Amino acid sequence: MLIEKFFEAFKKLDANAMNACYADDIGFYDPMFDLLKGEQVKAMWQMLCKNASNFSLTYTHITDLGDGYYTCNWEATYLYSITKRKVVNTAKAFFKIENEQIQEHSDAWSLHKWSGQALGYSGKLLGWMGLFRNRIKNTAKKKLLQYIQTNQQYKS
Repeated sequence: MLIEKFFEAFKKLDANAMNACYADDIGFYDPMFDLLKGEQVKAMWQMLCKNASNFSLTYTHITDLGDGYYTCNWEATYLYSITKRKVVNTAKAFFKIENEQIQEHSDAWSLHKWSGQALGYSGKLLGWMGLFRNRIKNTAKKKLLQYIQTNQQYKS
């Protein structure tokens, strides 16, 4: 199954194999990066896999909802690259599959919980606030755009 193939590649931090599961015009959403399309999504996985440290992943409950829609649960454990703090990120993934490719992918997880783990006291205290959350998102998006600029294959 395609979703298992995607997550088995994710377990190995094999971004190329993960990205091979996606359609060229993949649409992706999560609380950190918001909405990404196409090559941005693929660059995001390349960047995240490249920077992962002490990484492990489990996934469970792949559910066929019909009409090409699927869900599953996953949990990634890793050290956040900036603070070296341990993060356990528990998520629910949603997929739309057509023509044996993932067309849409979204991950739902708590940015507040993530910020408390990744950033410590300030993340726990302020992670629910819009301004703080926007700062986290803007930092992530800026890092992704810098990654794209320094990697020729993602330049348009």
